[in-house]
Order: sequence, then C-alpha cells, then structure tokens
Amino acid sequence: MSKKNYAGIPEKYARIDEAKVVLIPVPYDGTSTWQKGADKGPDAFLNASENMELYDIETKTEVYKKGIYLAPPVTEDSSPEKMVEAVYKITKNYIKQEKFVTLFGGEHSVSIGSIRAFNEAFEDLTVVQLDAHADLRPEYEGSKCNHACALHEASKTTNLLQVGIRSMDISEKDHMDENQVYFAHDLYEDWQEDAIGQMTPNVFITIDLDAFDPSIMPSTGTPEPGGLFWYETLEFLKMMFKKKNVVGFDIVELCPNDRDKSSDFLAAKLYYKMLSYKFKYQNFNEEDEDE
Repeated sequence: MSKKNYAGIPEKYARIDEAKVVLIPVPYDGTSTWQKGADKGPDAFLNASENMELYDIETKTEVYKKGIYLAPPVTEDSSPEKMVEAVYKITKNYIKQEKFVTLFGGEHSVSIGSIRAFNEAFEDLTVVQLDAHADLRPEYEGSKCNHACALHEASKTTNLLQVGIRSMDISEKDHMDENQVYFAHDLYEDWQEDAIGQMTPNVFITIDLDAFDPSIMPSTGTPEPGGLFWYETLEFLKMMFKKKNVVGFDIVELCPNDRDKSSDFLAAKLYYKMLSYKFKYQNFNEEDEDE
C-alpha cells in the first residue's frame, strides 16, 4: 500500500498529533475459502474515498476536519494467529492514545484482534456484528483465527448482537444465542429499537460488507442473497450512535472488482457516514461540528 492521506485530505487534518480518528488498514486475506482479494480491499477503499465529496448532506458536517490519521497498514501475514496479535497490539496502542480507532480489512479474521483490544479497553462491551454469516466456529481448517471463527471469541467474552445473518453451519448453533440474533428473514419494521435495547452502553461495530444485499454490494468474497439495504442500515447505525457510546468500528471483506467500482464507493461512503454520525451525535468534548 502506498502512503497517502485518507481521502486526500489536507495534511493539517491528517497528522497523528491533531487527528481525533485513526484509520488502520489491514490488507490480509490468509484464510478466505472462496473468492480471494480481500487483501486488496483497503487500497480500493482508499482510492474510492479520494473521489468522495467530503460534505455530508444529512448531518450537515465535514467530519474530516476533526482529523483522520491513516496509520501504516498491518502487514503481518506469516500466520492468522500472528496477524490477529499484531492487529490487537496496534489497535490497543492507538486506543491508549485516546483516539477514535477504526479499521478497514481485509477478511473478517482481522476483527478477532480489534475486538480483543476494545474489549480490554472498555467495560461491559457490546459487539454488534452486521454480517451474512454467523462466523461462530471455534476452529476452522486448523486455526481458531480463521475468518469463519471471527466472532467466536466475542461470543464468549462480550455481549454479542448479530444482525443480518442468513448463512451458517449447523454446528454454530451450539455457540449462538438466538435471542441475540436478528436473522435476515426475520427483520421487521421496528427491529432496530429491540436491538438497541439489548445493547450495553459501550458498543463496538463490526461490519462484514456481505451483510448488504449483493444487488448493492456484489464485491465480497462470499455474497449471499437477501441482505440489508443502504438506508435501513444507515438508520440502524444512526440510532446506535445517538443512543450508545460507539467506541470504535471495523469494516471488512471488500473484495474489489476491476469492472465495477460501486462496491468500493459504498464502502467509502459507509465509513465516512459512520464517522459523521459519531461526531454529530456523540459528545466528544469538541466544539460544534459546524465550526
């Protein structure tokens, strides 16, 4: 990955000493089992971000002015376990610097490390997983850090809430609390309020982009029909940022397609929307956003 500022923002908003936000790219694709290419996701996301308007109409903000530091990518790929450990250590280091830490993968196994760091840093953590797949296997293909195991540790150590699930192995039922799962086929008009009510005050969000319906997000390694759509997802995210303390988030599983950049751009807009909600709706001890 070439070093450049996130979204091409001016240098004064991209320095670590001034930035409120840290963005950690993790170009890792060591355990995916179908379509390869998630390691190219961070670059595609950053390239799309450079072509995005930086004024958010909905929140009437330019959140990049809070400062977004693009950290060096996590390049450890000698094993899934070593990658997870590297993500954990780097994430925790930036949390200790009191930054709002975000990550962009890479496959979903990177979230094992990020969730571990946030769970140690914040009490009584809820992890909200938007995903097509349960990812609850305790081990897969000889590793506990496989992408199919991405949320297993979180299911044991955090308050895990799963949204959009529509694909799983029967063995995963043994590790699933179905009272905390909003299956895609069961989503109804007021499900968001019910989900919010099951969350603790501190929330970490992990978004596997295959949570979205492949009609709007085809560029993932394992697309599944029947997924979430743009505005219902934004409505849910906005509710979380309004009602809970979202302490960080990651976005994973962009598998770029050279013939269609729309998925890259959706990922870029999603990331920026989440930052816009964070600084619009949560007290960050900052001056008014419309400064």
